[in-house]
Amino acid sequence: MQKIIDLLIEKDVLEEAKLQLFIEKYGEAKLTLPNLIKVRLLQQKKMEEVLLQELRLQNIELNDLEGIAGINTTDLLKKQAETLGIKYINIPDIEIDYKLIKRLPLKQLIRYSALPLYVEDSQVTVAFENPHDFEAKGAIERFFHGKIMEVALGRKEIIHQVLSQLHENEQAEEYAEDIKTDLEEGGNEKSDDNESSAVLKLIELILSSAITKGASDLHIEATEKHCLVRYRVDGMLQENFRLGHNIFSPLSSRMKLLSNLDIAEKRKPQDGRFTKIVNGRVFDFRVSTLPTMFGESIVMRVLDKTKALVKLEEAGMNPTSYKKFLNGIHSPYGIVLVTGPTGSGKTTTLYGALNEIMNVKDKTITVEDPVEYQMEGIQQVQINANAGLDFPAALRSILRQDPDKIMIGEIRDQETLRIAIQAALTGHLVISTLHTNSAVAAIGRMIDMGIESYLISGAVVAIQGQRLVRKICQSCKEEAVLSSTLKEDIKKYVPENSKFYVGKGCPVCSGSGYVGREMISEVLPISDTLSTMIANGVTKDELSKQANSEGFFSMFQDGLQKALEGKTTVEEIIRVARS
Repeated sequence: MQKIIDLLIEKDVLEEAKLQLFIEKYGEAKLTLPNLIKVRLLQQKKMEEVLLQELRLQNIELNDLEGIAGINTTDLLKKQAETLGIKYINIPDIEIDYKLIKRLPLKQLIRYSALPLYVEDSQVTVAFENPHDFEAKGAIERFFHGKIMEVALGRKEIIHQVLSQLHENEQAEEYAEDIKTDLEEGGNEKSDDNESSAVLKLIELILSSAITKGASDLHIEATEKHCLVRYRVDGMLQENFRLGHNIFSPLSSRMKLLSNLDIAEKRKPQDGRFTKIVNGRVFDFRVSTLPTMFGESIVMRVLDKTKALVKLEEAGMNPTSYKKFLNGIHSPYGIVLVTGPTGSGKTTTLYGALNEIMNVKDKTITVEDPVEYQMEGIQQVQINANAGLDFPAALRSILRQDPDKIMIGEIRDQETLRIAIQAALTGHLVISTLHTNSAVAAIGRMIDMGIESYLISGAVVAIQGQRLVRKICQSCKEEAVLSSTLKEDIKKYVPENSKFYVGKGCPVCSGSGYVGREMISEVLPISDTLSTMIANGVTKDELSKQANSEGFFSMFQDGLQKALEGKTTVEEIIRVARS
């Protein structure tokens, strides 16, 4: 936003002095382009002229403008196409002729950011990222002998996404063919240098592709006829490569070597890990193998070390939840719990909390299974059940290390929970995770685990419940038409005639309509009243009623607020957060 404001000032379509007066009168929070247009400090037409000019000169990218209120990037592209006398094509709306693309060298298409779309009679329609590039148009036109090329404008990110996937598929097929040849020749690799073998190149491609797509897990599976490579992106699995079954054995053997596993053992599950630099960044991969009917299932969890550095304010909490959670973790003692199902970002929140409360004056110790991210300035303990170091044993030892703050990766049993609560009651701040469906449900869960209610009421400071919801893809976002059932479900939580949005699916989001994930959360601070009610053993419904009277803002409400802001869909909130 600031970059665009600076640009508009530089191009004399916005006066800096008047802008400062606006900020003094209305505050920074009201500084949006629609508000500047409303008070006539900015003219929509002049602003669009400047943005179109800068886009043409490639001084700004379309991505710089995405998500800024008052700028519709699709309208800008349509106007850009109109000034050039060509048409803008929304690529997700059409059926791409992939046979046509295969007739051209992929390297040339990538070089010139051009995507042939379809043929009609003697005319070929090609979408270009930059229709001003005469060299690109000339180079591509030479491949269509006797046909007229119609130049169209397409979204850069969609063109890149389609071409990138085609390039990956082409490389995977090439490496698979090399592996097949090696096997037929008796397993001798073509290169003397093992690091450049086809299997390692295929692994590099799989890892690189997964990281680029933002995968949290990689699944390599043997079926009767194929070796499947699937990625879990935004919580959903999607197939990326389908290779021949004969590729699985050399691929799995190499994966096991990387993870320091026994390559000869195919009858028992194994666990390992390895660290690798992918796309210039360091990642840890936690590997698990499981014997199946047609081979093994190999699953790799991607651990991005940079996520440990996440700031709590950037984790995605709404301002209300953030303030309540912050108060909880800055308590001098007590236990703060983060709850939610597997894959809801609990560990990331814990590390964000550690970053927030870490202090040179305090001793902070964590006990984890496994240690996912290494952090400076704190002592991290890795659970080793084979050596007798389980969570209770580790916690007992930690308490003799004079800690101020303790982080427990996960509370799984009564013994761990009891020690954690005792530590909280004796002057330590303890933060941990618990598997429950909501913040209020965590109280009942602890009682079910055999902990006395008076201990819970005295130890627990705050409980956060969280989920991850998928964000709408900005490349294919459009206004949604809600069904009558959905409207009925949410009518008491949202204003009448509220607008919601949906992604209709495009190559950027692999047809899902979603890209990335956003946290929705609820935080329940344990007030004196709630503490007394917990000690007296009241029901979950009574606790919920009291929490609501104290201003409790549920995950479902938080999710609907994010849907109103156009970040996610109502369907996604119903799927993830409706209890």
